Amino acid sequence: MDLRFLEPLYRAPGPVASVCMDTTRAVDHPAHEIGLRWRGLREELSESGAAEATLKALDSAAGGTPDVPGPQGEALFAGDGGLIAAYTLSGPPPEDRASLLPVPDPVELVCDLDDSLPYVVVAADREGADVYAYPACGDLSEERHTSGATLHVNKEPAGGRRRKHRHRHTEEAGFANAAEVARDVEEAVQAVQAAAVFVGGEERALGKVREHLARGTAEMLIEISGGGHGAPDAVADLRKSVEEGLRRTALILRSGLLEEFSQDLGREGRAVQGLAATCEALRSGRVSRLLLSGDRAGEPTLWASASDPLEAAERRDRLTDPAEAFEAPAGSLLLRAAQATSAAFTRLPEPGDAQEGVGAFLRFSPAS
Repeated sequence: MDLRFLEPLYRAPGPVASVCMDTTRAVDHPAHEIGLRWRGLREELSESGAAEATLKALDSAAGGTPDVPGPQGEALFAGDGGLIAAYTLSGPPPEDRASLLPVPDPVELVCDLDDSLPYVVVAADREGADVYAYPACGDLSEERHTSGATLHVNKEPAGGRRRKHRHRHTEEAGFANAAEVARDVEEAVQAVQAAAVFVGGEERALGKVREHLARGTAEMLIEISGGGHGAPDAVADLRKSVEEGLRRTALILRSGLLEEFSQDLGREGRAVQGLAATCEALRSGRVSRLLLSGDRAGEPTLWASASDPLEAAERRDRLTDPAEAFEAPAGSLLLRAAQATSAAFTRLPEPGDAQEGVGAFLRFSPAS
């Protein structure tokens, strides 16, 4: 995935409060449950020295998205008395976390987004069809971004407004309507550069749409259960099916990348693994793609420069100016360096997929 969306986080002056928490509302008394979670994290930040103005900015954003069916989480970032960004996650994080550091800690956010792909959803039945388009990292809605299959948050196709296509009661009109739906699907695919098109609903209606799609778009179709736009709980059913489809598609793509990584480790100058080797490659600007496990249990720390994101090392005395160095979780500093050098990111499914749960593809070897 592209890490450029993190740039506003890194432009913000430190210290930055980073919060990641479970905001699932499919429980009894969700507001009370989420409130307890947030109060605990707020106390941690306060004890770490977070300014009251920054905590109040987080107060205004904490709580998730009320109309999200099923599991969800959120990642919040604030500093200098204001909210920097708020993200609704596709699911709860492995654990609630809060930190106050000179730089943001977006590891859970990035790992959540790495399971996302730009995609289009087509929901059809004999009464009509809806087309929804979603970019990989969600849309900006005021100050809150969304990730994952948050169909309840943004039901906007590529043209900027929701379109509903009604079939008429004759076969001839039905084929004409299917052509119109297919054109909108093609536009939506182009608008978000979709990697997948999820189709659900009545098979006969979808079959007519398929006949009018370009070959490349038709090859991206993935059938999902549910999806009739007039069905009870259609949005919740759609979201569940799309999330499963996204996970399967992301798993296939990630498996191919991991196979390539394994092969490149045996080729000089193509890939590295382990914390020390990855830090050195980032420092010299050689990393084209960072690979990082989302498992933060027992995560080591690194020393880093407050002014130079490429300076990160296991030992403080390895930095150019040790006096200005600070210590932070390794994942947050590796992401910072990767974003600064326009490197891409892929989440490792398991920590054992690379030494110490970290690795990288290289742009060039040191000799080059």
